[in-house]
Amino acid sequence: MAPVLAEPWDVTEFVVNKGNGVKGLAEMELPCVPKQYIQPIEERLDMDTVVTQDFIPIIDMSMLEDPQVADSICDAAENWGFFQVINHGVPLDILDDVKQATHRFFGLPASDKLKYSKENSSTNNVRYGTSFIPGAERALEWKDFLSLFYSSDQDASAFWPPECKDAALKYMKTSEPLIKRLLEALMTRLNVKEIDESKASLLMGSKRINLNYYPICPNPELTIGVGRHSDVSTLTILLQDDIGGLYVRRIKGDGWIHVPPIGGALVINIGDALQILSNGRYKSVEHRVVANGRSNRISVPIFVNPRPKDMIGPLPEVLESGEKPVYKQVLYSDYTKHFFRKAHDGKETLDFAKA
Repeated sequence: MAPVLAEPWDVTEFVVNKGNGVKGLAEMELPCVPKQYIQPIEERLDMDTVVTQDFIPIIDMSMLEDPQVADSICDAAENWGFFQVINHGVPLDILDDVKQATHRFFGLPASDKLKYSKENSSTNNVRYGTSFIPGAERALEWKDFLSLFYSSDQDASAFWPPECKDAALKYMKTSEPLIKRLLEALMTRLNVKEIDESKASLLMGSKRINLNYYPICPNPELTIGVGRHSDVSTLTILLQDDIGGLYVRRIKGDGWIHVPPIGGALVINIGDALQILSNGRYKSVEHRVVANGRSNRISVPIFVNPRPKDMIGPLPEVLESGEKPVYKQVLYSDYTKHFFRKAHDGKETLDFAKA
């Protein structure tokens, strides 16, 4: 049964503090999005700016031994910041399982999900929430999420929600060979001959998996699912469902490109950490998610990151030819804290690391 609220009612209290999330609003079948979700016009996606003739690259990972495939990965990282991979080695049944687990978690009663909120969670590694940073945003985003930071199997088994922990762990673990192959290809162009233990820690020393839920919206043109931003990761591995709604900004020229769902594919994007490590050669790109007026949508990204205690800056191999550093050395945890203390604002977080 959909929740019923007495008038007048506090939307933020209902959505954020009571744990109902945007899903709770959607189940009320409101005639219009509440005013707290109405975005400034400049933050809504103008469909006239969508470039329909451009598509991000699609790369077949089964042919990785072919040098042209590795070149395609690096070219996509330089010129697009986003690409999709097929034949990537992650079993399709595991992708289906984590999508089902996402629906299962968000189908829980609000009181059960609220146990994992910032105020109630028994660990900082598990966080249920809504929007991005509600206290810092001019307008809220039409999205709920569960964020799971991986520290160990034991921690995940003890603290991740039982409705999704097994599926999320399998998705994360079976993606590791793909992540390593992608990074090996990307590092070769940066003159890094081998990803040794220290490089592996810097590139993929920590991981976070998010389960994202975008409920059906009565006025999708007035709000957004996720605002303009680039990720703070090294790489992001994104599983989409078949609904669609992810848009990325073109690096060359103006406009936005839709990233169409492809059955069995995974979307890969470069994060700020890799842009910094590559001294700007590989590009993290602004992207956003539109709200949907027809269907509920989910996505499941894995954020592959440096460890919080790592210093990130241009790799020595990149600078050994005399290239001037564009970025300074920054503590990764300081970089991420800067990102998470403000609303989405495109790529402005990168200014924090400018030399």
